[in-house]
Amino acid sequence: MGHTGTLDPLASGLLVILIGRATRLSRYVTGLDKAYVATARFGAASDTLDADGEILEEAGPIPPEAELRRALPDFTGEISQLPPMASAVKVGGRRLYELHRRGMEVEREPRRVRIHSLELLSFDPPTATFAIRCSSGTYVRSLVADLASSLGTAAYLTALRRTRVGPLRVEDALPPERLDPSTLHNRIIPAGRVLSHLPALEADEGQARAVAVGRPLRVAGGLEGSFRVQRGEELLAVYRARGGRARPEVVLCGG
Repeated sequence: MGHTGTLDPLASGLLVILIGRATRLSRYVTGLDKAYVATARFGAASDTLDADGEILEEAGPIPPEAELRRALPDFTGEISQLPPMASAVKVGGRRLYELHRRGMEVEREPRRVRIHSLELLSFDPPTATFAIRCSSGTYVRSLVADLASSLGTAAYLTALRRTRVGPLRVEDALPPERLDPSTLHNRIIPAGRVLSHLPALEADEGQARAVAVGRPLRVAGGLEGSFRVQRGEELLAVYRARGGRARPEVVLCGG
């Protein structure tokens, strides 16, 4: 049976690692909501929107804290973002970061993302630190730059730490240097817990046998879309239901 583990690398915060058969569940994990703590430098710009790029000092004024706080509600809820040129998004079959390295800028399609919450944790001009909860696919770099632009200035990201992926929290993780054979086993968590955002079907013995060989299931009409099939604490599979019939998407049990 596959499981997932959590680590807390210093560079990026919470990292979720899928091991064994649980690697088949990556599609359900990458799309989970995320939470971050982000630090930004206001009054300066970067061509990559973060500290790795070319920095242009004094690209704009430092906004007063009151103005910064008043602008935050405009950047919560569903918003539109333009992917940064220094990103892995493909345009015309080429990664944007490849084009950026060649000094090229191309037209990009905006994307809709959801910012569940955006909170100013501290402001020590020119540096501000935010707590952000957002949908998967959100570019925090772009969020910071767009926020600054709305205030008539510029900003770039200087630090970013992921603190949550779905139900998994950085407080429950360990840094890599503290992991060894004696602690690693204790950090492995059941795959079903990572997919707790999906509805669950508790399989009886007959259903469990059917799932093990990938057979379709009959389910209640109200169950639609992807759902977990469990037998006690064990995640057997993920199925997708439509019109009272369900077919397997990922089977973890059986051969």
